[in-house]
Amino acid sequence: MPSDTHRADERRFLDERGSSAALAPNGLNPATIMEKAVRERIVESYFWKEQCFGVNEADIVDRVVDHVSFVGGTYGVTQKPTPFLCLAFKLLQLAPDDSILEEYLSFGGDKFKYLRALACFYVRLTRRAENVYKTLEPFLEDRRKLRRKGRAGTSLTYVDQFVDDLLTKDRVCATSLWQMPKREILEDLELLEPRISPLGDIEDLLEDDDVDMDGSVNGDARADSDEEGLIEEEGSDRGRRRSSSGSSRRENSRLRDRSRSRDDRDMDRSDGSSGDER
Repeated sequence: MPSDTHRADERRFLDERGSSAALAPNGLNPATIMEKAVRERIVESYFWKEQCFGVNEADIVDRVVDHVSFVGGTYGVTQKPTPFLCLAFKLLQLAPDDSILEEYLSFGGDKFKYLRALACFYVRLTRRAENVYKTLEPFLEDRRKLRRKGRAGTSLTYVDQFVDDLLTKDRVCATSLWQMPKREILEDLELLEPRISPLGDIEDLLEDDDVDMDGSVNGDARADSDEEGLIEEEGSDRGRRRSSSGSSRRENSRLRDRSRSRDDRDMDRSDGSSGDER
């Protein structure tokens, strides 16, 4: 059978590419990048047999636009592979070069946002670490919405969040990602330039946050001191009122005692005068 014949059974790709085909730019075997269980589910799925047979790099664009409406690996009780994952496996078989990937990534608009996500996912699987950072980091500013489907159901995400997951997490879309060296290591090796964040210098932002926090703390302390002063003044006023009320009560009791003593004296005098008359 000629080598350029496309067989319906894609298991031939797994058998042949595992021994004789070229490796990916990062040195991995494209046929074994995904787990065996996931590969078996893909080649047995209805979408793979119907939509991924006999397609080339140009047909991938049409398949993504027509059939991909969410990102993800497997979903449902039966762990059915998503069209996104099936087309990613097809890209592993086609092995497009960098110029084709640049065309995939350059498409804009909501119509081609899943094509960009698919190209970013493929770059993360097959390219070297420095090329992955250079290619994916510009898309951390892409704010377009994406739907993600998994075992827990459908959720909302964004292109920049999906790209950040590709750069930071170990497993995305039911696929274990090969471990890349950290960006700081590549910068020390002079393979990458220091990245400038669109937000500015992180240290300056942290200093501004510290200043704002210090100002708020001082303001709260001043407010607390003012409140304490008011409480002290109120307490002193209450003490004065209590002392004044206490002194007035004492004076009243003294006046009462004096009046009582005068009445007793008058009574004694009246009793003495009556006894003399008798």
